[in-house]
Amino acid sequence: MKRIGFLSFGHWADTQHSRVHSAADALLQSIELAVAAEELGADGAYFRVHHFARQLGSPFPLLAAAGARTSRIELGTGIIDMRYENPLYMAEDAGAADLISGGRLQLGISRGSPEQVVDGYRYFGHIPADGTTDADMAREHALRFLEVIEGEGFAEPDPRPMFPNPPGLLRVEPYAPGLRNRIWWGAGSRATAEWAAERGMNLMSSTLLTEDTGVPFHQLQAEQIQRYRDAWHVAGHERESRVSVSRSIFPIVSDLDKALFWQQRDSTDQVGWIDGGNARFGRTYAGEPDKLVAALAEDEAVAAADTLLLTVPNQLGVDYNAHVIESVLIHLAPELGWR
Repeated sequence: MKRIGFLSFGHWADTQHSRVHSAADALLQSIELAVAAEELGADGAYFRVHHFARQLGSPFPLLAAAGARTSRIELGTGIIDMRYENPLYMAEDAGAADLISGGRLQLGISRGSPEQVVDGYRYFGHIPADGTTDADMAREHALRFLEVIEGEGFAEPDPRPMFPNPPGLLRVEPYAPGLRNRIWWGAGSRATAEWAAERGMNLMSSTLLTEDTGVPFHQLQAEQIQRYRDAWHVAGHERESRVSVSRSIFPIVSDLDKALFWQQRDSTDQVGWIDGGNARFGRTYAGEPDKLVAALAEDEAVAAADTLLLTVPNQLGVDYNAHVIESVLIHLAPELGWR
């Protein structure tokens, strides 16, 4: 385990027990948690993106702001739903945020998951072509985005421009060198992991897989990771790939931890129905540190990945989430081989 970061869904709710009452709270506290995580020595601050929801929706202003407030920590998404994206405009936003951060963006993109409204991408002006699906459209958007951030010129310049142009075809600006190698695909199945490997994207695998073979979640995910790495090798990419997994991990080291998470210490995998098929959800890890170390040591996917993302309960506030991250880094991470 080379890197440990956090993944926040950015929920906000104006309720009595939430510490995140508004969209402004969610955004500003996300920045503060990235700063706190960097100070604690964590390696990454990642944010989930959802539309039409009281969650984080537009990642690039947030990533740019966090990039301006930090200096070392990786900043990423897990994931951006490509059904909603204009690939060229996204390339501009991503390039700007990456330059502001000094080249620290790690962008997770994917086909996405069910949103709060039916076919929400249509309201954003994106409609699948006849005979194709929204998943097809997401992959088309993703591949176009990957092409654009390579930095090759493709647009015919005006022969009488307002400002002087460099010679040749023009590219989307600003261009962020190296960003293409820092794009991850959020794969929900073994087949989509192989698809990502063939196209030279890193693999981001969460606590949900949209298939179920009857084996424990961590074993199915470990198989997904191995199939991804096999496909990467066959594709002949020159650079080394990266793989992340997400886990809900809560070491119980205080009375408040016990009050919040003691009942989840016996959590197990869950199987449900999502997006038209069976899906397997991973367990929550909660308990005393020594028991969590033993349980995580048996998690084959955690062992196979190079990056672990801790899903944090952001509505409990910055201080508590920083405490959770610190508890993992102090009590668990060394035993998992971190650094």
